[in-house]
Amino acid sequence: MKTVRRLFYADIVTAVAFVAAAFLSLSFFIDFIDQLGDVGQGSYTMLHATLYSLLLVPGHFYEVAPIAVLIGTIYTLSRMAQSSEYTILRTGGLGPGRALSLLASLGLIFGVLTFLVGDYLAPFSERQATQLQAFYKGGKKLGPSGAWLKDRADDRSYSINVGSSGPARLLNDIRIFEFDADGRLLRRIAAGSAQVEQNQTWMLRDVTLTRWITADGSAAQVPEERLPRLAWHNNLSAAMVAAAVSPISTMSTIDLARYIVHLADNEQAAQSHQIQFWKRALYPFACLVMVGLALPFAYMHARAGGVSLKVFGGIMLGISFVLLNNVAGHLGLLRDWTPWMVAAAPSALYMLLSFAAFSWLVRYR
Repeated sequence: MKTVRRLFYADIVTAVAFVAAAFLSLSFFIDFIDQLGDVGQGSYTMLHATLYSLLLVPGHFYEVAPIAVLIGTIYTLSRMAQSSEYTILRTGGLGPGRALSLLASLGLIFGVLTFLVGDYLAPFSERQATQLQAFYKGGKKLGPSGAWLKDRADDRSYSINVGSSGPARLLNDIRIFEFDADGRLLRRIAAGSAQVEQNQTWMLRDVTLTRWITADGSAAQVPEERLPRLAWHNNLSAAMVAAAVSPISTMSTIDLARYIVHLADNEQAAQSHQIQFWKRALYPFACLVMVGLALPFAYMHARAGGVSLKVFGGIMLGISFVLLNNVAGHLGLLRDWTPWMVAAAPSALYMLLSFAAFSWLVRYR
């Protein structure tokens, strides 16, 4: 059995590594071409574009890992079936249950690798890529409306808008709206930039301060006050601010869980982050589903199609899985479906498909 396991694992791992390398090379090329249009902005050069594209590779590996596992396993099993190697193994005592257990063990290994890359390496590398762009391009825009944060302190509440982010926890185009317990706007703080300190203090620069409520509570607009610097104390940690102004892909599962709690405490919508959290938690199990989906290809007769045709079928299955996974996320966000069900539905559907194909091909053919 050790010899069979070694044969399976060596061939499948080699094929999966080859497929993953092909996908990652294509992804790197696309990212690099996309970055060429930004070369020349600030001090952003061709070397920075190359480094940025390389830093995105771990994230792409996390995305394509289940597809690479599916295609690589299908290719290995189809080749073994075509050369009658798998038939010889079956006559030697390799039953369907034992073959499934062998592939399940390998699928778990791929799942653990996918989890480690997606939860540790990919967020770290994408944070570095974001900081690289922000440093050499002079900042990173946060969309047309910027990023919004909320904070509370005693009987005051704050809505904070950040226009763009820079390196080393530097924020640009800051607007802070302060409200009292009754929801009345007390003052507005506009700042050109802010440095986020570790002690939950923002050092604001080029500040314009506008008050709408006077000290005695009467409504009267006070003339604007301009300050070169202002220290604004809040309850937002540096990690929470970084999570708000960074893409979701730069957050680990634990970071997402903490940020979801923060959004819930401040009565902000957290549906998209909840869906992303459950996707991040359940996505590695897709590797286990894919090896189960690939096993029926070993029981197809050689006349049912060559290796290339079966690999093409594997590519189509992998693309359909990614498409369904993305569509389910968008539909769940639009329809306000339960986040964990949205994340688990594609893998559960393909698991049922693999069991159905396995039962039909192995038991009845």
